[in-house]
Amino acid sequence: MEEENTASWQYKAKSFIGECLRVLRITKKPDAIEFKTIVKVSGLGILIIGAMGFIVQMIKILFFQ
Repeated sequence: MEEENTASWQYKAKSFIGECLRVLRITKKPDAIEFKTIVKVSGLGILIIGAMGFIVQMIKILFFQ
């Protein structure tokens, strides 16, 4: 039973490392335009989530205290 667990663990580790290497091989460095777009979209998402949290907090303060 102990041998099966060890073999299973080793197989899972090798499989995981293989998947990581595959992902690293197919990824590429973004060019300047792509990078700027990613930064803009991420920043916009952060602002939207922050604004939603602020609005919920204000509603809570105004109506429930």
